[in-house]
Amino acid sequence: MPELPEVETVRRGLEDVLVGRRVVRLVVTGRRSVRRQPAAELVERVTGRRIERAERRGKWLALPLDDGQVLVVHLRMSGQLLYVAEPSSVPRLSHTHVVAGLDDGAELRFVDPRTFGEWFVTDEVRDDGLPVDFDRLGPDPFVETVGAGRLQQRLAGRRSALKVALTDQRVLAGIGNLYADEICHSARLRPDRPCEALSPEEVARLSRAVGRVLRAAVKARGSSLRDARYRDLMGELGGYQLHHRVYDRAGEPCERCGTTVEKLRIGARVAYFCPGCQT
Repeated sequence: MPELPEVETVRRGLEDVLVGRRVVRLVVTGRRSVRRQPAAELVERVTGRRIERAERRGKWLALPLDDGQVLVVHLRMSGQLLYVAEPSSVPRLSHTHVVAGLDDGAELRFVDPRTFGEWFVTDEVRDDGLPVDFDRLGPDPFVETVGAGRLQQRLAGRRSALKVALTDQRVLAGIGNLYADEICHSARLRPDRPCEALSPEEVARLSRAVGRVLRAAVKARGSSLRDARYRDLMGELGGYQLHHRVYDRAGEPCERCGTTVEKLRIGARVAYFCPGCQT
C-alpha cells in the first residue's frame, strides 16, 4: 500500500536518524527480501559503509553510500522500515526479514509479512547518484514540477482510463490506488474517463489536484488504513486517512455534494468516486 506520501514520510525519518551513520552489521533472514542478489553479496557490500543521503523517487527509497553504491529499498504492499534506538529493549516483530545494525547501537528493521518488498545494492548510478533503474520511472510530482503542459504530454495518446494512467509509474512516479482516487475526486474527474477525452482545462485541474492531494497527504504523514499496516519509521500511524474523500467510502455521502460514493471496477482495479460531482 505505501505510496508516495507514506514513502516520503519514511524518507524524512531516515534523513533525520540514518544519514551519517555506518552500517556495522547486516542480517538477512528473508531470502525473498533480497532476491536480486545473493544475501551474502548484499551483506558484504553494505557492511562498513556510511549512509550519505536519504532519497526517494516514486515509491522507491535510495540510500547512497560513501563508496558510490546505492542501497535501494522498496516497501511494496506490506513492508515497514522501523528504527529502534535501543534494540535490546524492543523484541523484533514477526516477519522481520532484514536488520541493519548501526554504529550508534540502533537498528533499522525491515518487516514485511507478504514478502513483496525488497532490498538491493547497486553501483550502476546516474550523474545524480541515484540508480539507473530509476530511469524507467516517470517524473515524481513531489520532487519535480509537473504542470498542466507536461502532464498533457504524459497523457497524450493514451486510451486507458484516467486511474490506470495515474497509477502507471512510467507516467507519474509514486501514485497508487488510494491517491489516484483522491486526486480524481479533487479534480472532479471520473477515474474511468479515457485520458484522450480530457480537455486542456480538465488536465489543468488534474495537475493542480495531484500537487494539492500529495502535499496534504505528506503534511499528514501519509495514510494508515484499517489494517494499520503502514506506520512511519518510529512506528506511528499516519493521519491522512481522516481526510479521505472517496477512497474506501462506498455507500457514504460525498463530503462535497452529498451524493453517495460508489465503487466501480476498472480492469483489475477498484476505484471509488462520486457520481454527483465527478464527470
